[in-house]
Order: sequence, then structure tokens, then C-alpha cells
Amino acid sequence: MSLPDREGLSRREYVKSLVAVGGAGALAACLGDDETVEIPSGTETPGDPPTRQHEWDPFLLRDDDGNVELPRHHVLAYLDLDGSPTADDRATVETALRTLERAYEWSNEGLLFTIGYSPAYFERYDEPLPESVDLPAPRSLNSLESLDESDLDDHDALVHFASDQPVALLEAELAMFGATDRLSGSDASPQDTDHDTVNGVDVEERLSDVFERADRRTGFFGAGLPAENTGATGVPEDAPIPEGAPMFMGFRGRFAGTQPSEDRVTIQEGPFAGGTTQQVSKIREQLSQWWNQDSQSIREAKMFSPTHEREDRVGEHGEKLTNSSEVADVVDDTESDAASGLVGHAQKTARAREDGSPIILRRDFETTDDDIAGLHFLSLQRRIEDFVKTREAMTGADLPIGSVQNNGILQYISVRRRGNFLVPPREHRSLPSPRPE
Repeated sequence: MSLPDREGLSRREYVKSLVAVGGAGALAACLGDDETVEIPSGTETPGDPPTRQHEWDPFLLRDDDGNVELPRHHVLAYLDLDGSPTADDRATVETALRTLERAYEWSNEGLLFTIGYSPAYFERYDEPLPESVDLPAPRSLNSLESLDESDLDDHDALVHFASDQPVALLEAELAMFGATDRLSGSDASPQDTDHDTVNGVDVEERLSDVFERADRRTGFFGAGLPAENTGATGVPEDAPIPEGAPMFMGFRGRFAGTQPSEDRVTIQEGPFAGGTTQQVSKIREQLSQWWNQDSQSIREAKMFSPTHEREDRVGEHGEKLTNSSEVADVVDDTESDAASGLVGHAQKTARAREDGSPIILRRDFETTDDDIAGLHFLSLQRRIEDFVKTREAMTGADLPIGSVQNNGILQYISVRRRGNFLVPPREHRSLPSPRPE
């Protein structure tokens, strides 16, 4: 993939494009665009990063309303393993991951990452996962999802890299996979050479010494980026996405008051206590009608609820909602709103709460991979069944309304891929067996 043309692009759009391309050439261009980048270094102490790989919230920024802000740049690296892992393989993976923790501060300004393992990975073992881990194979969850076997991600492992600093992401990738590890169908550029140091730390082992990287997906999150990416397939060139909106559909989400705590999504018992499960769906967004035909009031009603629109609760991009989507008082209206002809996405989904709290922690982000507008819907939950319950509530098949028309946002999105993963606690993150000691 060739590097993007700098002309006509803002800096944030240019560096977003460089992350999407990846490789040493993109890193060189990123550094050349801003040679003053200083990335905080990590720690030599093995226990300093938290025990839970998914413990990100205390290390991220919050907006003026107290909502956690995801890092702006994301890379998903899907990995395959040939055969069964050995003790040497485990040592190599752990050394590679520790290199990143030594090189980068565990924060949005440094580098955050997780490594998770699929049901297919654990199938190589004779013993099953403990009952405390709910990790079924991914599948279609309703009639709207026409996923066949080839659409279900069964790669052995998934690494999720995230940072506000594109240089950190690009360097970390080169450190873990090297320029010689190229995805199928791509060619190394003349600038691509193996990265032997990362943020000043020597690279002794790479993930590519054990894994083969099978796929690479990228994305972004943050105010302004969606507005600068109109014109991708699925989003009209003239879509009036507010500058303050971090998502293509024009609204804020993941309010502090409507996200569960990291404790709530953490496995509590068994050898993987302190870990979590991760679900990642690749969703295509088709927003021509959303932006060219639907009015702002209709968008508010479909995204949140008809009550939100009537009472003017939302604002241009959700700023009036401050730190809560304010759906608690409209959940009981879900069936009657549906019977009246329109029901909101948020009010439907909120029916999956337990003890007043959502049961999945959203860390999804937008993408324009292959120049197609989409969403990598990444969620963390104690059990994959919690995601299934939430998706069923969102689908609303039990409601007196059509399958997609005026049924939240269903007519604007389509699931193209899905994968399930176990994200172990840090002590078991390197090629775990189903019953680690």
C-alpha cells in the first residue's frame, strides 16, 4: 500500500492515514511530519503495568464531563500459530511484550495493548477451559447477520494496540513483527527494514518469531476525525458530521454513567481470574439516508429514544447528555415506542442491564480500512453471553416493529466479521494452556 499524499490533508487526517498504511515508510513519514515527538518511556519493573491487561481506564484522559476518552489511533493484529506452543515460545512472547512495556508508558500518550486468544487456539489442547470462562466460537446472532464460516475470525490470537501517538503504534508494530513479516499480498517498500529498537529500548524478541500475522485492521476515535473522513464508501462527501462528534453517526457515546466498571467485566474465579473476554465485530456503515434524508430530530430519536428528541435532551452531537445517555427513564417505554412506529437504539440496548448497570464495556472505534466506512465494535465482558444478551436487546426481535425500519440504527449497519477472545490476566498472557498453574 502506497503512502498517502500529504497535500490537502490536515495533520490529524494525514497521520491517521499513515497508521492505516503501516510499515517503516509510514513511520518515517510520520516522524518527518513532526520530528519533535517525545513518547514517555515505560518501566523496568515487571509488576508495574496492572495485573489486568484490560485495565485502561485509570490511564486514559477524561473529557470535561468525566467520560473516558479512548486513544485516537488503533491497530488490530490477528495472529496464527503453527502447532502447539513450547516453553521457548512462551518465553519469546513474554519477552516481546515486556519490551513494549519497558519502551512505552502505560497510557494514552505511550502505548496500551492487550493480547487475547480465540476458541480455535484452545482447541489444540485436550483439556477444556474451566467453567469460569465462557468462550464459545463466534456465530451469527440473528437473521440480519448473514455470516458464513469464512466471516468468523478463528485466528489464534489478537493484539489490540492503542495510542494517541501514531509514532508509538507504528514503532511497536515494527518491533513486534518486523518489516519482513508482511501480510499476504503486500510487498515491503525499499524503506522497510527491521526495527531493532523501540523508543530507545533494544528489541530482543518479536511476536513474529512465534506467530504469523494473518490480518491487520486499523481505526480511529476522537472529535474531528469522522468529519475529516467523509467521502469514504458509506458516508456522503457532504455529510454534516459535527466537528465535536467522535463517530460517523454524529453523536457521542460511551458515557461514564452508562458504561460498566472494569471490575464488572472482569472474570472473578478460576485460573483466569483478573482476565476478561473480548468480542470484536467488524461493522460496515451505510449512512447516505442517515445524513441525506433523515432530519436531526429523527437521528436523535433513532439513536437514543423518541423521548430524547421530544424533550431536546441531546444537542448537536450529544453534548447536553454530559456523562449519561439518560435512558433509565425510557427503558420501560421501549415496547410502546416500538408499537407507535419508532424505537431508539440506546433504549433497546439498555434492556440488557443487570442491577442497573450495562454488562459490556465498549471500546469500539471507527475505521476507513479499504476506504469503506465502518466500525470495529470491540467489547469487553465477563462472559461472551453478556455480549449476546446485549446484541439481542439491540436487535429487538421481540418488539412490535419491523426488523430494521425505524428500529434503532439497524438499517444503517451490517456485521461483516466477528471473533471471540479470552484476554488473560498478565501472568498468563503468553500462550496460555486452558488450565495454567
